[in-house]
Amino acid sequence: MRRTAVTIVAVLWSVALVAGSGNLYRYKNDEGVTVIDWQVPPEFADNGYEVLNERGIVIDVVRGALTGEEKANSIESRQRQSEAEAEAERLRAWDESLLRRYSSAADIEAARDRVVDDLRVRIAILKSNRRSLISKAAQHQANIAEAERSGREPAEIDLTAIERARNEIASTENAIEDRQSEVDAVYASYQKDIDRLAELRYLIELRRTMERQTTDVSRD
Repeated sequence: MRRTAVTIVAVLWSVALVAGSGNLYRYKNDEGVTVIDWQVPPEFADNGYEVLNERGIVIDVVRGALTGEEKANSIESRQRQSEAEAEAERLRAWDESLLRRYSSAADIEAARDRVVDDLRVRIAILKSNRRSLISKAAQHQANIAEAERSGREPAEIDLTAIERARNEIASTENAIEDRQSEVDAVYASYQKDIDRLAELRYLIELRRTMERQTTDVSRD
């Protein structure tokens, strides 16, 4: 399973009384390492943390403590609170959507491939149109060359057709580039979903492990 780039440390010696009865908390310690535990030590609370429910979904984001200057600025303080709430809602909606729609990374890859296949069909059609336009432009260019060899003025219809074909070819090439950019964006977007689902699955399993550990400690 692919993990996030951050090192995740599960603290398994938490107080048994709170294990399994509440949310998990994700925060960074003084070494910058991401820690997941049943509680946030007071010395790290001011750095901010995330609250995870039993499914690993982020249900709240607590920003770090405000600086003295930020506290003095009530507008900035309210803005930070608003941003924290918006981020928590974004993550919650994303996580719930992933767990509802997909059961594995293979499901996400299949959905991604359907979207990509559709875009590649469109690209193929655009490339076919471009070849047709190039062929038509070549024919009109041949007509112009023939007229010039014969000492005649090129027909206006050929000159107009070539100009129109060149514009359409340029437009088609731009559309091909746009569709290819969409393909790249689809891969990047779905990869984020794959990584996020892997993290959620990992967090669910991590919670189960922590609950077993703390249950064993209680029995001892």
